[in-house]
Amino acid sequence: MVTKAELGLIGDAELVEELSRLTTQTARMRAQMADIMAELERRRCARNVPAGTRR
Repeated sequence: MVTKAELGLIGDAELVEELSRLTTQTARMRAQMADIMAELERRRCARNVPAGTRR
């Protein structure tokens, strides 16, 4: 990880590379968050289904 103080010391290519890495990491984290939220919603809905109607 690049600190704020280091930003002025490194070149453009390195900054672009760091930005790309962070963008990829953010996308993975968002996907994982969506998976977790979907699982929580699935569990919440499963709790609200009467016992006789579950598959």
